[in-house]
Amino acid sequence: MSSKQRVVVGLSGGVDSAVSAYLLKQQGYEVVGIFMKNWEDDDDSEYCSSRQDWLDAASVADVIGIDIEHVNFAAEYKDRVFAEFLREYQAGRTPNPDILCNAEIKFKAFLDHAMRLGAEKIATGHYARVRERHGRFELLKGLDPLKDQSYFLHRLNQAQLSKTLFPVGELPKTEVRRIAAEIGLPNAKKKDSTGICFIGERPFRDFLNRYISKEPGPIKEPSGRTIGQHVGLSFYTLGQRQGLGIGGVKAKGAQKGGSEHEPWFVARKEIASNTLWVVQGHEHPWLMSPALSAQDVSWVAGEPPAPGAYGAKTRYRQADAACTCEPEGLAGFTLRFEQAQWAVTPGQSAVLYDGEVCLGGGVITTDATTRW
Repeated sequence: MSSKQRVVVGLSGGVDSAVSAYLLKQQGYEVVGIFMKNWEDDDDSEYCSSRQDWLDAASVADVIGIDIEHVNFAAEYKDRVFAEFLREYQAGRTPNPDILCNAEIKFKAFLDHAMRLGAEKIATGHYARVRERHGRFELLKGLDPLKDQSYFLHRLNQAQLSKTLFPVGELPKTEVRRIAAEIGLPNAKKKDSTGICFIGERPFRDFLNRYISKEPGPIKEPSGRTIGQHVGLSFYTLGQRQGLGIGGVKAKGAQKGGSEHEPWFVARKEIASNTLWVVQGHEHPWLMSPALSAQDVSWVAGEPPAPGAYGAKTRYRQADAACTCEPEGLAGFTLRFEQAQWAVTPGQSAVLYDGEVCLGGGVITTDATTRW
């Protein structure tokens, strides 16, 4: 490897990207840091930490001894990520903006910018790995099972993976923190970020209120009885238990000592009638899906895998669920699970795995049941 090979690292202000930059410099690369600013609305609020993140990223660059550039992608973010985020919520679905951000900003706008700077590769602090086999690039799970982020990266394609390094993908998080402390990084003990910048730690419903109009409607249980009123279907997601305002309501016909004290869960959002359907009990049949369909598919290899047995995640941090996949070309696929999956949510991503290899995935359109 030429010691002159230039790698541009996305420095977020967090410890993972900081250690990534350090490791690359140790390996002999010419490392340049870029801090991406993706959100400008209410950037001075208590919830959006981008100013502090920039200061942390700049401090890290200083300690490691690399240059850092502040780049504003807020316009691209609003057009490509946030607009889609709002469209999906208004349609009653629950999108995953982190996946869209990776596909449209971190591995498109950022990658393009890095190439203009003469980079041969980019790097981020994601817990994932890239492997080249038989002339193709594979996306692999990070070795730390508690931190694996391949789920969020499943839309990356061959061209993007060929230019990408994930330096901490081989490490457990505990080792990343140890390295950060050992070399005196100022953010060695910084808490992991838990939200998207434009939402951060703020109350989610309050945030959506600013962009989506409320249209209250009935909350109904399976018998058709109305047991409450929702504030707008966009503000709820399948499987949601908190914030329904119906905690004391008993199921119709509930017997003493029976299921009347079991919590209520959101089971369906019926857009046409503006009705929120809820059920009682975590294992209620309406919450369990033996199959799902997905569209807007992206396959890492550029083509669908063969039909057959795989593992799949329908949400982040979930163990791979055994299933069979029936691809429909590049248009979509159907998954049939060995065990029914809980709260399969339209708008979220179903991501397919063959062992440690992430094959790609798609956006869930339906849980493919006929219960309605």
